[in-house]
Formats: sequence, structure tokens, C-alpha cells
Amino acid sequence: MDLLQAFKDYIAKERLFSAGDRLLLAVSGGLDSVVLCELMHRAALDFSIVHCNFQLRGAESERDEAFVGQLGERYGREVLIERFDTNAYAASRKVSIQVAARELRYRWFHQIIDSWAQPAWIMTAHHLDDNIETLLMNFFKGTGIAGLRAMLPRQGKIVRPLLFATRAMLQQFVVGEGLAWVEDSSNLSDQYTRNFFRHQVIPLVQEAYPAAVQNLADNIDRFREIEWIYRRAIEQQKKKLLEYKGNEVHIPVLKLQRSEPLTTLVYEILAPFGFSAQQTPEVIGLLDSPSGKYMHSATHRILRHRNWLIISPRSTTEAVTIVVEPGETEVVYEQGMLRLEELSSSDVPDEILSPSPTGAASRGRTPASRTGAASRTPASPIAWLDAADIEFPLLLRKWRPGDYFYPLGMHKKKKLARFFIDNKLSLAEKEKIWVVEMNKKIIWIVGLRIDDRYRITTATRRVLKIESGLA
Repeated sequence: MDLLQAFKDYIAKERLFSAGDRLLLAVSGGLDSVVLCELMHRAALDFSIVHCNFQLRGAESERDEAFVGQLGERYGREVLIERFDTNAYAASRKVSIQVAARELRYRWFHQIIDSWAQPAWIMTAHHLDDNIETLLMNFFKGTGIAGLRAMLPRQGKIVRPLLFATRAMLQQFVVGEGLAWVEDSSNLSDQYTRNFFRHQVIPLVQEAYPAAVQNLADNIDRFREIEWIYRRAIEQQKKKLLEYKGNEVHIPVLKLQRSEPLTTLVYEILAPFGFSAQQTPEVIGLLDSPSGKYMHSATHRILRHRNWLIISPRSTTEAVTIVVEPGETEVVYEQGMLRLEELSSSDVPDEILSPSPTGAASRGRTPASRTGAASRTPASPIAWLDAADIEFPLLLRKWRPGDYFYPLGMHKKKKLARFFIDNKLSLAEKEKIWVVEMNKKIIWIVGLRIDDRYRITTATRRVLKIESGLA
């Protein structure tokens, strides 16, 4: 095979980059990256060389750095070198050395190309054998369809123009052209998962199936096409189900329950929000849970709220539906902060307390002598609520058309829209209104009025005080 021509054909077939784009070539000094460097030079591509010294192999790391510098001189290319304290990075973040090295190099590579004015790509020397190893590792550790198609020729800003070539083809080229390279001694150790598959698993499989490597290569191509079809089907389902409201995603429960295949669809909806495959059954359980149940990932929370599942950021300043959990004393949100405190009724100012209600009529209109300052000055930054009537979690959210409550001092419910009109709120003021909800009932229009059903009386023993203010 003419490797150079196959290289050019693969770049054109996969449309990896355009003429005039700037290329950053990651070179370790090993056989694979040396071949890629030679091919790019012969193809007259515009590229710079970048090398990471992870300082993990002592003199060997220094040897590799010097070798890459010499490559740059040979090809007349700019060489960028960075030294990393990889061990310290891995320890501080509690990740493996392999993960640490990957995070460090790709973060640095992206910083470089982001500083360039013209379109730019990161070139790596991954080849077909690497991709087959990736496929097998993904398969055995558990993966979706994306794991089975392994690495793509282009993902984000990373380009892999050697995925068509086996390592044997690269070895034949480098020997035939008399090219020098350096060998990483860690490649010989089976303590690394990839090397274990390379040296142990694949040779054993080939004993039973001599054509295994080529068959797996063909499967990777099939899986790429299967994933394309799969993604289109998933996106069509998402368009029917997901409603985007600011930073939140709302999903109708009944419609989701009727969707098939449910487990796969739920996983694909949630994966971008940090939820794992192991959490999928629990999320499906929310479909049959009462309102107020929720679970969360590292970055997001999914809440069953009436007939909806709501996915929102755990960062409360970004969310428009916030879960207030038991024990929380401060909640920061778009309009400021709520401070929550449970008190004994003896700690409540006397003018706040009203006599204990007697009979059903006590829920009706309450005279000033019974509601004290609360009815005389209904707009207040503090809600005094009977803690015995409060069940967590509470929801803090923006008000919506159709919301209603029983205003303090009234026995009839009133829509919030009418309440705002009666209180002469402007459109700008209404847009800033948030409510505290519990079990589908609004217990407080923040800063304005509590619901009469949750007021405190002289019979109250424990009081939940919620105060709104600036963050």
C-alpha cells in the first residue's frame, strides 16, 4: 500500500480539515507520531509540533523531549513543549496517572489552538489497532452505542488521520523509510489496561478467529452508521418530549411513560446532565412517584412536579425551580436569598400571633385582632408559618398563570393573576415574583402574602420563619 496516498485519501474521504486550516500535531516521539509527522511533511501540510513532558519516566522523558526538538529542526517546524507535574495533579484531583495525563495534555492543546486566529485542529496519531482496543475496552467495561463505534476520525477539534492504518502498516513504513523513533518503556507493561488488551486479549482471540482484527475494523464502520441512525431516532423523540424553559427542561410524565424504548430514551435524555446509566431505573421510578420526589447528579436535579419531570441546575442562581430540602437555612436564587429558621412560638413577636381558631369558620376571613400585623400589613419580607403544617421538600419557583392560593385573612381561593391586579403590581413587578410551594399548594408569595391555611395561631408550638432578602 502507498501509505502517503492512503493518508491523503482518508483525509479527503472523512473531510477532516480544509485547506488553509492550521494543524497542531501531538508528537510523543514514538513510532506512530513519527510516521504521522513524516506523512504530514510529505503532504505539504501546515503544522506545528507539540510535545508533553509528563516527567514520569526520568531520563526517558528527557530523551523524548530532546528527540521531538530534533524532529522540529528536521522538518523546519515550530515545536511547543510543556512540562507537567503529573503526579501532583493526579494526587490533587484523586485520578489515575493516565486520566491526569489525558486531562493535562488536551487542556493545553485546546488552549493553544484557541489562541490562533484561523481555524485549527489537534492532530493525533491514533491508528486502527488503537481503535480496536478502545472498542473492546468499552465493550467489557459497559458502554452504549457510542462506545462500540470507538474513536471517530474527527471529534470536536481532535482529528485522527491514521485510523485507517494498522500498526503493522506503520511499522513497515517507518522501517522502509529508515525513520528513527523512541520507544516508551511503559508500552511493554501489561499493568495498563490498553497494553493488556494489546498483548494478551487480542492475540488470544486471533488464535480462535484469525480474521478478528479485520472483522472488528469492519464492525467499527458499521457501528458508526448504526450510531448515526440511533442518534437521529433519539433526537426525534427528544423533540417531542422536551420543553426548554430557561435553564430548565420540562418533560410531560404521561407522554414519557408511553415512549419506547423507555430505559434507553431516559438514559439518553439524562446523560448530558451528568446522570449515569445506573441512575436510570431510579429516574423511571419517579414517573410513578408523588409530586416533590427528586434525585440529582453532580450538576443537575430531576424533580417530579405534578405532571412533569423538571431537570434544573443544582446551582440555584441558574434554576427557576429550586428544591428546598430539610435542614437548609439559606437558599440563593435569582431575586436574592431566602433564610429559613425554625423557632419556638415563644420566640415570635406577640403582634404576629393570632388566637387559636375554633371550628371550621376559623378558616374564613380573619379580623385584625386575630391576625395581628400579618393582615394589617400583608406585604412582608417575612413569612411566619405553622411548622406542624409544613412538609419538606419545598419548591421555590417563579409564579405561573393558573396559580392560586388562599390569601391570609380569606376563606376563598384567589388566582395570583387577580391578586396582582388587586394589589396594582406592574408588569415588571409581576415578572420578579417567586412563590414557595408545598405539595402542589402555594404557601407564600415571596415578599407579599402567605396562604391563610398555614398561618400561625396561639395554638402553634413550632414556627417556620422564612425571610427574603438580598444575597
